[in-house]
Amino acid sequence: MKYNKIVIAGGNGYLGTVFSRYYAPLSEKVLLLSRKAAPAKDNITTEVWDGREEGAWGHQLEGADLLINLCGKNVNCRYTTKNRHAIIASRITPTKLLGKVIRRLQTPPRLWINVTSATIYRHAEDHGQDEWNGEVGTGFSVEVCQQWEATFFETATPTTRKIALRMGIVLGAEDGVFPRLLRLVKWGLGGKQGNGRQMVSWIHEQDAARTTEWLLRNKTPDGVFNCTAPQPVSNAELMRTIRTEAGINIGIPTPEWLLECGARLIGTETELILKSRWVLPNRLIKSGYPFLYPDVQSATRAILQR
Repeated sequence: MKYNKIVIAGGNGYLGTVFSRYYAPLSEKVLLLSRKAAPAKDNITTEVWDGREEGAWGHQLEGADLLINLCGKNVNCRYTTKNRHAIIASRITPTKLLGKVIRRLQTPPRLWINVTSATIYRHAEDHGQDEWNGEVGTGFSVEVCQQWEATFFETATPTTRKIALRMGIVLGAEDGVFPRLLRLVKWGLGGKQGNGRQMVSWIHEQDAARTTEWLLRNKTPDGVFNCTAPQPVSNAELMRTIRTEAGINIGIPTPEWLLECGARLIGTETELILKSRWVLPNRLIKSGYPFLYPDVQSATRAILQR
């Protein structure tokens, strides 16, 4: 085994499942911090916490090689006052709590990764945004990211390295965005959404997991890393690629006005579809990280072949 213990806070969702499966054969123990109890599966165990108060779970962080924090209410909702408060609190409160506990440990985690969001950058249709020259955007979703990262970095953890991993849209077969897009394609509705020019910064789920280990093995980097594939695509190209690989010829486009109507009906925001996220992982590229799936065609093909 490469590692002693990997801890994943908020690890019972889609990305937590991807990460726990990845680390299970590499670690003696994978521990999920979750609000709900779950039976152990091989070396993956669950410890109940509420994300707000210290408890017996705290000592489980002792001697961990890596702590990954995935906590946060899903942003796939309408941005009502109540939801805005819940979205912010569900990120800020657990991050503060983890920092408080880490400071008291005798052997704290070697690396703490907070998985934040690549949506912190502005709507960009002119050029890509990287860690050094990227421009922070405006609006509620950006404010959430800013507050979250500020809380994360203001916590003093002298012996624990910290990285904010600005994650793009994760593509995988079982959950997340891809199955929903594939469903639209199969229904003949897989055309461009809006004008189709908005950029999509994506990453295959296996690269998302492998990135965290790459950062763990490379023992010096800290700060902000963009976690996206090196070849972002437009929405129109993404939908065209899924249609092609799925063998579907028809793809009816969805105009912006219809997206807005649909968003209201299902209780979400069109920003999730229409914001142009043109994000480049230049720190990962410079570090030499070898992407398994650098282009959307290879990623889509791999997902559909599962």
